[in-house]
Amino acid sequence: MGTAPTGRGDQQERDDVQVEVEPAGERPGDPDGFQRLWTPHRMVYIGGQDKPRTAASSDCPFCTIPQRGDDRAALIVHRDAVAYVVLNLYPYSPGHLLVCPYRHVADYTELTPEETAAVARLSQRCMRVVRAASAPDGFNLGLNQGAVAGAGIAAHLHQHVVPRWAGDANFLPVIGQTKALPQLLDQTWQVVTQAWARTPEVGD
Repeated sequence: MGTAPTGRGDQQERDDVQVEVEPAGERPGDPDGFQRLWTPHRMVYIGGQDKPRTAASSDCPFCTIPQRGDDRAALIVHRDAVAYVVLNLYPYSPGHLLVCPYRHVADYTELTPEETAAVARLSQRCMRVVRAASAPDGFNLGLNQGAVAGAGIAAHLHQHVVPRWAGDANFLPVIGQTKALPQLLDQTWQVVTQAWARTPEVGD
C-alpha cells in the first residue's frame, strides 16, 4: 500500500511537474494541429434516421425514392433505363451524388451487364456534370460493399461520386486546414440538374 508523499524530495518532484493551463476562452485538450469541421446535419444519419428497418425492398429508400412524384423533392438528378442519379441526403461535400440501379441488388457481382454499364456510364457523366457545375479539383468514387465496409444502406448497391476541392474535408476523416463549402441541397439540385441538361452524354 502506498504512503502519502512527505519531505523535501517529494516537494521537489512536485515542483518539477510542468502543468500547461489553457488561456481563458480556449477549449481544453491536447493540441493536435487539426481544425474541426462541424457537420451536425449528419448526426441524424448517425443516429439511424432514414435508415431502413429491414433489408427488404419495401423498406429501402433507394427503391422508394424513384416512386415519388416530384424528382426535385426526391433530389433525383437524372433517370436512366436501369439506374438513376440522386443527391446524397447527407453529403460529404456539395454535389455528392449517388448512382443507383432501380433493382434492389446488394452486390456489385450481382449486377446485370446492362446495369454494370449504366452505373459506370452515369458515374462518368456525374463527374463531367459536376466539373461543369462547380469545378472540383478531384473526386472520390466508391462502392461500399457491406456494413463492415461502411455501407449505410448495404442492401441496395449505390456508387458514390464525391467532388473534392483542395483544403476541403476528406472523404471520411476530417484532416488539417479544412474549409466547409456549405450549400443547401435544393440549391445543389438546381445547379447540378441545370449542368446535367447542358452537358451532353459522350456520343451524343
